[in-house]
Amino acid sequence: MPPSMTRFGPDEYAPIGAETGISDKREGSHWPASQRALSPHLRSRIEADNDHQAVLLWLTEYRDSPQTLKSYRREAERLLLWLASQDKRLPDMNRELLRQFEAFLENPQPRAVWVGPSKPREHPEWRPFRNGLSPTSRRQSLIILQGLFSWLVEAGWVGHNPFALMRDKARRMNNQGQRIERYLEQPLWAWLWQWLNQPSHSNDARLVYEGARRRFIFSFAYLLAPRVSEMANAQMSDFHEVEGRWWWSVIGKGSKQARIPVPVDMLESLQTWREALGLVSLPGYHEPTPVIRALDKRRGISDNQLYRLIKETLANAADALEEKGGKPAYVEALRRATPHWLRHTAITHQAQSGVSLRYLAESARHAKLDTTRRYLHTEADEWHHEQQRHRLKTPPKKRAEPL
Repeated sequence: MPPSMTRFGPDEYAPIGAETGISDKREGSHWPASQRALSPHLRSRIEADNDHQAVLLWLTEYRDSPQTLKSYRREAERLLLWLASQDKRLPDMNRELLRQFEAFLENPQPRAVWVGPSKPREHPEWRPFRNGLSPTSRRQSLIILQGLFSWLVEAGWVGHNPFALMRDKARRMNNQGQRIERYLEQPLWAWLWQWLNQPSHSNDARLVYEGARRRFIFSFAYLLAPRVSEMANAQMSDFHEVEGRWWWSVIGKGSKQARIPVPVDMLESLQTWREALGLVSLPGYHEPTPVIRALDKRRGISDNQLYRLIKETLANAADALEEKGGKPAYVEALRRATPHWLRHTAITHQAQSGVSLRYLAESARHAKLDTTRRYLHTEADEWHHEQQRHRLKTPPKKRAEPL
């Protein structure tokens, strides 16, 4: 791996002091000399000696949102590594470099240097990309980096924000107008749930337990629309009864606290899962133990472990559906699906079942109703229905007369 591929610290953020949660231990001589000095005409308002430190300070602003921090760090790291490969620094970034970087995100070259399979970050074969980014992923990357440059301008680390010069920025970086398409359609979800619940003919205790755990994870994801981190961090005592009604308390994105109604099916699923764990059917008020557990039935599992477990299940489901001659588009959807698709599926299906926009937004914990509206497909359905009025006329039985 070339020197320019030096990375920010390990995947699990080693702390700086006690609070930042971001590793700073790999800076200094590992970074090119061009990254170690501030341009003389700039007046910095942050305590940083190089681009690496400046970006770490920006990331520190997101230390209370682990998933946001992780994604922001990934995109900032890609940018810094690319700039280093070009012998450039953040203050050098202009509109032309931004255009080149956007093309690079689509097709990172040389591929052997930038693209590779998933590896631990300390592994010599670790690479920043699994593949070139899709249009949606590129847009999200640019949105994140636009925010980085806005912060760096205010911090006095760079003189301008190159994103401000993008002529079509409003269109290309609008992340609100896109209707949610990454979800499992109702018939596909129905098949998947049936497949997850097919009878097991094994007497192997581990296989039986793993099957029960998969069913619970997918019911949890579908009925309460949690994010992966929220599922992995859920405690039994987060489920509690108030005046005969069960609720799920969760600390979500941005450390926002919320209380979500628990549907009857979710309560039954929780009871079944607790029985598989050898627990009484309903959680007690003071039961700070993990909801989703490892094979020992005691320890919790990490976000990454849960992510991989869901992805593996979806891949196995795709194989099973393909083997049965299922609809190719559905097989492909299962192969492409990520755990976050389950959240999209849950919210979309709630909307389709008639849950009002107000309560849908509350359950999804969206700050803006516009975000929730992206899950509504009613207008598209009505438009498609109306468009069917426009038809070719019945072909004439005899040749048409000239006009």
